[in-house]
Amino acid sequence: MDTRSIRKCLPVGCMLFVFFLSSCHVGPDFVRPAVPKTAMYTKTAQSLVSGNGEPSQRLVASKKIPAAWWQLFHSSSLDKIVQQAIANSPTIESARAKLAGAQQSIVIARGAFYPQIDASASVEREKGPPLAFGLLPAINPNAKVPTYNLYSLGSTVNFDPDVFGLTARRVEQQTALAENLAYQLAAAQLTVTGNVVIQALTIASLHLQIRTMEELIADDVKNLALVRKRLLIGTVNRTDLVLAESQLENDRSNLPTLKQQLAAAENALTILVGQLPADWTPPRFELEDFTLPADLPLILPSALVSHRPDILAAEANLHADSAAIGIAVGQLFPVINLSASIAPTSLTLNKLFNSSNLGWDILAGATAPIFHGGTLIAQKNAAIESFRSSVAIYQQTVLEGLRQVSDVLHALSHDAEIIKAQRRLLNNSRTAVVLQRQRFSVGAVDLLSLLDAERSYQQARINYARARAQRYLDSSQLLVALGGGWSRAATCDERTCR
Repeated sequence: MDTRSIRKCLPVGCMLFVFFLSSCHVGPDFVRPAVPKTAMYTKTAQSLVSGNGEPSQRLVASKKIPAAWWQLFHSSSLDKIVQQAIANSPTIESARAKLAGAQQSIVIARGAFYPQIDASASVEREKGPPLAFGLLPAINPNAKVPTYNLYSLGSTVNFDPDVFGLTARRVEQQTALAENLAYQLAAAQLTVTGNVVIQALTIASLHLQIRTMEELIADDVKNLALVRKRLLIGTVNRTDLVLAESQLENDRSNLPTLKQQLAAAENALTILVGQLPADWTPPRFELEDFTLPADLPLILPSALVSHRPDILAAEANLHADSAAIGIAVGQLFPVINLSASIAPTSLTLNKLFNSSNLGWDILAGATAPIFHGGTLIAQKNAAIESFRSSVAIYQQTVLEGLRQVSDVLHALSHDAEIIKAQRRLLNNSRTAVVLQRQRFSVGAVDLLSLLDAERSYQQARINYARARAQRYLDSSQLLVALGGGWSRAATCDERTCR
């Protein structure tokens, strides 16, 4: 092969060599953690059958949790409030802005894959021999040094080939960090929607408890009137009157506490939808406005780790730390720089673009670390330790997610048992009160026996109302624990989220 052929093949060979090197990425390739192999959240299956006329629930194996999981309660008012909270929540807006910024960081990192081209222009007023700039031939040394303008217009190209994959690892890290923030946005949506449902159900529960307490107070008023009537005819004594009055005031004293809890729940819901307590009043939620979900979706633990946003965020952070190891390793390798510039220079504007005034240069260079006092090795070791820490955090996040689902499943099972017992207790205490009132009206029992029966009935009614509401609350907690309530399409794009 002659010299000319060699010169023609040399650029092609260099390009192939650079391409071959650029396919080598330093550092470890990220491997997603293994999913849990268990098929159950609890040691034994949980029964949600309540009995005694109370609605039963069942767990249905599902591959997917509805994004709008709150719609399982079939409340249009709840759906409207949740949508309002998603639109107005400062927490969600903050997470969304952080994600947008991280996505721009991906663009910044990817920019290193391409040549950086810059333009420059200058005009200078000079006094000196033009020969020093190579613009004119030598002049008479006895001549006066001239003053003139110097015009220059050019461009510079700089390019650092990603020979060892350092840039690729930086892009990988920024993508993983953006993915982490995308899942944090999803977690924020899940938290906000979950809190809205909890506060709405709490408001409904407190309305039921307040209504129950008001009915009990009305019964106390009737009892007091009956005692006063019988006191006039001498069938009861003054002590019975004091007992009846004490019962009435005791029940009345419970009412402000319930109303305070209601006000706090309404204020919490107001803040969740981005409103001020003085400017907005939440709807009057009643427990009867909600439908207890008969079928509760349940996904396998292996699917949970791919759906819960907090677990996915921990995995993305693990990915970012894996890429950080590659970045630290890449800094141990040489950096190759290619640059070129072209800049015509002239004493007059009309001759600026003459080929005779054109100047250019091409430069190739490399920088390799030799001694940095152990800094680069320490950075690599620190990145490895950070990755190990992220592995532990990820494992803990998975365990915590499994525990939360297990806790709620147990709670739902206990709710079914509690509502069954409370319904039986309520029926028995109601019958006991009716019988005691009848016996008291004919003087068969004293007032203290009647008040004891009524007090038991009062507590049974309150406990029954709370037990009903708790089933709704725990049903919502299960759906949140399973990772429902966020939309992948609303938080992710082609740059983030697998």
